[in-house]
Amino acid sequence: MASDGQRVYAATSDIVRGAPFKDPLDPRPTPLDPKEGGGLTALRIGTGEKVWYVPPVPCGPRPSCSPAQAAAVTVIPGVVFSGAMDGHLRAYAAEEGKLLWDFDTVRDYETVNGVHARGGALNGPGAVVAGGMLLVNSGYGRNGGLAGNVLLAFAPDE
Repeated sequence: MASDGQRVYAATSDIVRGAPFKDPLDPRPTPLDPKEGGGLTALRIGTGEKVWYVPPVPCGPRPSCSPAQAAAVTVIPGVVFSGAMDGHLRAYAAEEGKLLWDFDTVRDYETVNGVHARGGALNGPGAVVAGGMLLVNSGYGRNGGLAGNVLLAFAPDE
């Protein structure tokens, strides 16, 4: 969760698993359900009243995908960032929950050090805002998520 002093913002993981594999000895985790899990809620700190709720965005046909928002939430004045197991980092208006920005991290990247990099699930740590930059790790393959290995850095358009 994160707070701006007026509201607390909480993302919901609620990862749901699909049917198990037919082979009971299959070591892979049970597949993720691409339609279930996720959501973002804002609560007023003084009263606990729900200010807004934004439902998760379903994955569609992407394999090993879940809309669960398992990454920690990050808040800056006016904006809430929430990362999901589907690889999307989304920015929402803190006041009403309107979607402001959506970046799909699941793709190949040309890196500054020449090492092959690919984005994947956003899970665990949230985005970091520092020095005018937005930084996020992408690629958490544990528990059946989309594997990857990239640190993304975003700067404002000049």
